[in-house]
Amino acid sequence: MEQLAADIKWDAHGLVPAIVQDAASKEVLMMAYMNQDSLKLTVESGETWFWSRSRSELWHKGATSGYLQKVKSLKYDCDGDTLLVLVDQTGPACHTGKYSCFFNEVQLNGGDVTEAAEPAADRFEILSKLEATIASREAERPEGAYTTYLFEKGVDKILKKVGEETAEVIIAAKNRDHDELRYEASDLIFHLMVLLREQKLPLDDVMKELERRHLSKK
Repeated sequence: MEQLAADIKWDAHGLVPAIVQDAASKEVLMMAYMNQDSLKLTVESGETWFWSRSRSELWHKGATSGYLQKVKSLKYDCDGDTLLVLVDQTGPACHTGKYSCFFNEVQLNGGDVTEAAEPAADRFEILSKLEATIASREAERPEGAYTTYLFEKGVDKILKKVGEETAEVIIAAKNRDHDELRYEASDLIFHLMVLLREQKLPLDDVMKELERRHLSKK
C-alpha cells in the first residue's frame, strides 16, 4: 500500500479520480474520488470505497442500497493521476436507478457525413452493444422487458430457453431454411449472452478462449 500510495499523484486535496467500469460489459459506470484511506479500504476489502467531497467522509459504495461493487482489478494510468476500477456490479450503479451514471447522451452536430466517408464498422459491434444492454436490463429491471423476466425467473428459465433455441436452430438447419436459421440463431445468441451475464462471465473471456484454441492449432 505504501508503494501504491507513492505511485499515485494525489491532487491538492489528497484525492484522485477513480473511473469504475463493469468488468463484464465494459460499460463505464461512474466516476468518483478516492483518498489514501478509501483506496486502502478498497484494496483490503475487495469492494469499492470512495471519499465524498460534499459530505467530507468515506463512503462504501452500495452499503445502503445493497448494490455493491466487487473489485475484479484496479489499475492506474501512465501519469498515476487516474484510477481504473473494474467491478462486478450488483444492481444499478447510479443513484437514479440507472445501470450507469453516464446515460445523458449529447447529440453532436458534425454536419452531414456521406456513407463513403464513414469508417468501416466493426462487424461484431452489435455484440458489444447487446452485452451492454443486457447488463443494463439486469441492473435496472425495467417493468415489462423480456430480459427482466428472464433474470427474475433465474438461471433455470434461462437455461431452458437456451435449450429450446438450440433445438430450433437444429430444426432450421435440417430444413435448409436460411431465413428461419438466421432468426433462430439470433435468438440463441441472445439467450446465451443473457446466460453469460447471469453467470458474470464476460464475452471477452469466450473470445479469448476461441483465440487460444485458434493459436494452439497453428
